[in-house]
This record gives sequence, structure tokens and C-alpha cells, in this order.
Amino acid sequence: MAKFIPVDPFDIIIFGGTGDLSRRKLLPALFHRFLDGQLDSSNRIIAAARSDLDRTAFIEMAENACRKASKSWTDENWAKFAKMLDYIKIDATDEDADWAHLKSLLGHTEMTDPKRPLIYYLATTPLIYVAICEALGKAEMNTPNARLVLEKPIGKDLKSAQDINAGVGAIFPENSIFRIDHYLGKETVQNLLVLRFANTLFEPIWSRNSIDHVQITVSEDIGLEGRADYYDRSGAVRDMVQNHLLQLLCLTAMEPPNSLDGDEVRTEKIKVLNALKRFDANTVRTQTVRGQYIAGMNGTAPVKSYLDTLSPERQDSQTETFVAIKTEIQNWRWAGVPFYLRTGKRMDARRSEIVIQFKPTPHPLFGQAAHPPNRLVIRLQPDEGMNLFMQIKEPGPGGLHIKSLPLNLSYADNFTVRYPDAYERLLMDVVRGNLALFMRRDEVESAWKWVDNLLGAWKETDQPLETYAAGTQGPLQSAMLLDRDGREWWEGDI
Repeated sequence: MAKFIPVDPFDIIIFGGTGDLSRRKLLPALFHRFLDGQLDSSNRIIAAARSDLDRTAFIEMAENACRKASKSWTDENWAKFAKMLDYIKIDATDEDADWAHLKSLLGHTEMTDPKRPLIYYLATTPLIYVAICEALGKAEMNTPNARLVLEKPIGKDLKSAQDINAGVGAIFPENSIFRIDHYLGKETVQNLLVLRFANTLFEPIWSRNSIDHVQITVSEDIGLEGRADYYDRSGAVRDMVQNHLLQLLCLTAMEPPNSLDGDEVRTEKIKVLNALKRFDANTVRTQTVRGQYIAGMNGTAPVKSYLDTLSPERQDSQTETFVAIKTEIQNWRWAGVPFYLRTGKRMDARRSEIVIQFKPTPHPLFGQAAHPPNRLVIRLQPDEGMNLFMQIKEPGPGGLHIKSLPLNLSYADNFTVRYPDAYERLLMDVVRGNLALFMRRDEVESAWKWVDNLLGAWKETDQPLETYAAGTQGPLQSAMLLDRDGREWWEGDI
């Protein structure tokens, strides 16, 4: 059974503590860490929000959320965990907000003890990140032991990201700011670092010398799910590419860091972002696809088009729900190797994976015109695992018949105990002060520079918005993007 090392006592204040993120992810994550013995009753969890609740009502809400998420629920365990919970009604953007009440809840010792982390988790809209931080600074709550957690997106373009970073950076030092991307907390994503840098057989072939191309896919079978206002202002590029897909690309392509120190890892990721090829009016037409889903099917159920899920005044929306991109990392390791990125809503399946396609053998020794090259498939969701596809001889007489079969590492098959989800792991990293899996200010801004270039090229060329039926694999033009290179998207199963 997995053994979890307890973390030092800490206090966490969740701004937006009654919101969707808090109820679905943060409170259940902290509850599971308590069940596994990483937290004890000396910790404090305080929800801060504008909701008109008292502590009893909040605990009831938290119990409902955690009960849904837990498979090992007992009333006894919940009673112990609930003692850690508290609630304060506060509008963090109100200049007259009662910060003294929050300080009294924390207590003098917690506010000044440099060894006890004081975590401010901003589970709110990014539009008020700076306002909350300024209020914390005015109330003298930006103490040396304080740590600030920011959810994505950090801005909507480079300028707004710089404004947010400058605003929060004026109150909290950079080494106290944890910009979270939950994809980096997934077991398989972290295992990518172990795969590359703890196994000597991969590093010599992890380059243009042996790899033909790389595919990164994050597809969703759901639609807007209550996020219509936000999503229609953002689109697939801002919502998924700027953070999730670029982070996966960086971990796949980065050079070995000197250590797992936070700045060492993040510096190598920034080098990848800075080496990403930019688009111009010619290349953006042939190397990117924008799409928007129309009516189709989700399994056996019919679903509306994207436009039909929007309010009447937005029926002419040109927001992309799908994007496919061919890009390149212009450095010695990866020069000439295409990286294909793809993400979309209302696709045929929920699937997140990285596919490393190796080059074919130089000569078909076994008499076939061609046989499939080796392929490493790293599945992030829904079933975490890795498959290395290799060629073997099929048993039986009648000559050599080659078949591609996987060496399989399935987390579900090989690890029978429950392992922490992404938010559980990342929250514990915040407590420990481990910044390696969190984005640095210049990393966020480097990603936005590349995205702003893409969006600017689309605007310049009036890039067409292709359509695809809900429940499919995206627009036909996405398949053609690879077909022109003599390749195709990997749609196999692990």
C-alpha cells in the first residue's frame, strides 16, 4: 500500500470557496489527503466567499461535495476533517471588507510563524486576482510565510498576462507565487520526466535522429457545460493550447535539467517556448485549422450545435471550438521534427495523449513494403498509462508475419491502490514549496507571445472557421493537415 509522508501544518484560505472549483476539486482533494494521513487536525481550511452562509451551512455544502468524490467515506472521518473547516463571508474586492475578521480566524501565531505556510488559493475569476492581492497587502497579510496560488488562465493575451503578473508581483515575491495547471499534476505527465531522465535507453533516441514526429491530443466529448460566457470569449486556443498543450509540449521536448529544482525545470521549458516557430500569413493557412462544431451525436444522444448553446445575441460567433496546429521547435535536438497539436470540444471521445512516432526502419528486411514504425503512446486520460508499440513475429507456420503489439504499462492494472489526483498532488507541492510543476512569470508570458502570434496571423488572414459534426474527430481539414505530410492522426486505443 502507498505510504504518504505527512506535510507540515499549514493554513489555506480559498477565495471563491463556495464555487465550482472549490466544491469539485479543492475540498475533495484536501479531504483525500486527510484520509491518507498527510494532513491532521492542526491544519486550517477557511473558505472565503460572498455567499451568505454561516460555518454550519458551509460544512454541510462541503460534506455533500466530499461525499460525492470519496469512495471510502465514513462519518467518523468526516467529523474529524470538518473540525478543520471554517467559513467567512467577504467580498475581497470591497475596500471596506472586514479583513480583521479573517486575521482573527487565522490567529496571531499563524500570521507570523515563518515555518507555517499560509496559502491563499484564488479560485476566482482572474479579473480580480490583482484586487485580492492588493487587499491582502493593504491588510498586511502578505507575510513572509504566505504563498499565492493562481488558476489559469493568467490573462487573455500577453498584455493582460503582464498586467496580472505585475499586479500580484507587487504584493508577493515570485518564489511565493504558484501558477497552477492541473495537467502537470497528472501521474502520467510527471512520469514523462521519469521515463525520459531515469531510463538510459530513451535519451539517446529522443531527438530528430530517431523520432519522425510528435502528436499531442486533448479531446473532449463534452460541450460548454455552463461555461458559455467564458468560453465564447476565449476559444480553444486560449482555453487549452496556451496552457495545457504547450505545457505537455514543453515536458516532451525540454532538455534535461541539472536538477528538479523549480527554476531549473522551468528554465528548460521556457527555452522550448522561445524556440517554437512563429506563424506568418503563408504558414498559418497551411499549418493550422480552426473549427466549430455543428449539431451531431454524443453517443446515441443528439446534441445541439455550438451556436445553438449560446444566447441569441451571439449566434454569429466565430469562436473556435477546435484547433489543429503543426509547429516546430527550432533547436538542434528537434529541427525538422513536426509537432502536431490538436484539441476540441464535442469530439468523438474524451482523450488526452502524447504520441511519439519513431522513424521507420531504413529497409523492409522482412519482405513487406512497409510495417508500422515503433510508437510510444502516453495516455493522460481517461485511463492513465503508457504503451510502447513494437514489431514481433506472429506465432505459427507459413513464414514471417509481422504484427505491432504494445508493451503495456497501465496504471489501473499495475497499481491497485488509489493514487492522488492532480489537485491533491499539486496542493501538497504548494505546502512543500516545490515550484517545479508551476509556471513562472516569464514562462506564462513566453506562451502568450506564441499564442498572440498565432491569433494575430489568423486575424490578418481572416482564417476560415471549418465545421465538424459533434461526436466526430474534428474537421476534415485536420486530417488533411497530416495527410499532406504523408502522416495521419493516431486514433488507436491503449
